[in-house]
Amino acid sequence: MRFSLAESMIEPSMYAPLVQAAEEAGFDSFVVPDSICYPQKGESSYPYNADGTREFLDDKPFIEPFSLIPALAAVTERIRFTTFVVKLPIRHPVLVAKQVTSVGVLTGGRFGFGVGTSPWREDYAITEVPWDRRGARMDECIEIINGLQRGDHFGFTGEFYDFPACKLCPVPDSRVPILVGGHSKMALARAGRLGDGWMHAGGDADELAEMLATINTVRAEHGRADVPFEVHAISVDAYSPDGIERLEAAGVTDAIVGFRDAYQPGPDRQTLDEKLAAVAWYADEVINKTR
Repeated sequence: MRFSLAESMIEPSMYAPLVQAAEEAGFDSFVVPDSICYPQKGESSYPYNADGTREFLDDKPFIEPFSLIPALAAVTERIRFTTFVVKLPIRHPVLVAKQVTSVGVLTGGRFGFGVGTSPWREDYAITEVPWDRRGARMDECIEIINGLQRGDHFGFTGEFYDFPACKLCPVPDSRVPILVGGHSKMALARAGRLGDGWMHAGGDADELAEMLATINTVRAEHGRADVPFEVHAISVDAYSPDGIERLEAAGVTDAIVGFRDAYQPGPDRQTLDEKLAAVAWYADEVINKTR
């Protein structure tokens, strides 16, 4: 089992010492969320918190992930960084491919690109991208990013994107893996068909098992059952050694843990010392007891 620390929407100066402490404590990765802007008015519902509102994001500091990750990689040596998740269809995939390959090079391959569709119509309206067929658009984005990661000339003609052959330089020695997030049937199928892994956003053990079964069925149908596949999961089981064993048995490769409720409205009132103490506690009580 690998261990990922989730901490976000915090005072930006806290990131470097927190990630350095996580690396020293034995965490394998640090997850970085994505949010471009906060609309003044919005009616969309968020599927991953209890009340479905977006108010918890208001006035929260979000550092853009392609900027934050290289800064944190520069002050660490081993820990990996994973976006959780970049809203891919609202961005042009060639520009994203340039960002992904650049971060892959600057981190020395310590980067996993987690992607998803934004659940908010407002994100599409603000970036002038159609809401309809966003999933199909995302499929093309993944194909384009993978194609451009090869470092050779690559062109594309599809339903949404059409551009002549071009080449990116530099690209990382190994392709940055694309990890697909989402709980819908379409998202699970996309992870199975196109992803190098799946990012789970929380829920009970039975739901996790059902979603993994769906992904594995799709992987088998597309001849990908033997291809390496990452499963990043949020679960209460991740907070005890016994629970880690259950997650491993279910097929989870990366346990994501955090130590505060980021969905609470208002500023983060947890001090850096409190955050560091939580990291140290988890290392003592879980990481060191399962390795």
